[in-house]
Amino acid sequence: MDSYFINKPNLDRLVKSLLKTYKIFAPVKSDNNRFYKKIGEEGLGESIVGEIRPVEPVKSFYFPARTKIAEYFSEKDPDKKEKPVAIIGAKSCDLASFKVMDYVYGQAPFRDPSYIFKREDNLVISSDCTCYGETCFCVAVGIAPYPKEGFDINLSELDGGYVAEPGSPKGEKLIREYFKLFQPADPYIEKRDLNRKKLWEDLLEHVKKSKIPPKDSIQPAFKKKFDSDLWGEVSRTCVECGACNYVCPACHCFVLMDQKKEDGFERLRMWDSCLLLSFARVAGGANPRKLLAQRMRNRFDKKFNFFPDIIGRFGCTGCGRCIEACPGKIDIREVLSKLQTT
Repeated sequence: MDSYFINKPNLDRLVKSLLKTYKIFAPVKSDNNRFYKKIGEEGLGESIVGEIRPVEPVKSFYFPARTKIAEYFSEKDPDKKEKPVAIIGAKSCDLASFKVMDYVYGQAPFRDPSYIFKREDNLVISSDCTCYGETCFCVAVGIAPYPKEGFDINLSELDGGYVAEPGSPKGEKLIREYFKLFQPADPYIEKRDLNRKKLWEDLLEHVKKSKIPPKDSIQPAFKKKFDSDLWGEVSRTCVECGACNYVCPACHCFVLMDQKKEDGFERLRMWDSCLLLSFARVAGGANPRKLLAQRMRNRFDKKFNFFPDIIGRFGCTGCGRCIEACPGKIDIREVLSKLQTT
């Protein structure tokens, strides 16, 4: 697919035009963190298209933390169909999580209709990272700091604008529809590639400090440490808050809960955490993972052993959100390093 260049004023014009069709979210910066904010008629304004991934994972737009899946005895009219969502500035680590989420919620015969609907209707305008955070380690798990797939259009930020690369028929159609806002990208491709190469090399140097094992050795190292005391050591400071699961772009487990309402009741699907004591408990109270160390090991097993066998890639995208969110200061990079040193 051909690439194009769009300057910043024209990108803002494009976003304002898309408001007719989509609810648009783009990152804004606050206290050195980035958060998705709904874009209104004012356009992108202070939005950050480049830099690094926001605090919230993109999964929250496709698999919300709280979803009503059934309602009983209510006389209210069915909810009106909402506009699809357009996400601007999604990063490579989040797009990589689609491989996991699509496997879990998009595979026949157990396709989740809500997830599939949003995947088909929503628009993803991703962007290259232009820097990295202290906790970023995507390159250690085989993910580049710029998207290669999973987007409709990707933006690579340069002075004055962006190289725009379509990644799907939907993205190509959108560029054709607003073709007057774009221009040929040929003069900008070399600069984009140099920027990508430099960030990749800088991030590799940054990751070396964490002493994470080579990507292809992580799964074998985990299998050797399956019965190790490492998991008890790692879980010593865990407070079972579930924050690591909630901010992870690829964690996907849920629990169903019925809630009483004034005119009936509703069934909700809510995010769950494999580190909670109740996670594996079954009817009658039996629990195959009563110990926190077992639950900690299960989390790493799923990410670095199960998914490589099932879909050929890790269930971790190296975004580093779990490191930032953990009140127990558990660093997934340190755990991976200890797989080879303990």
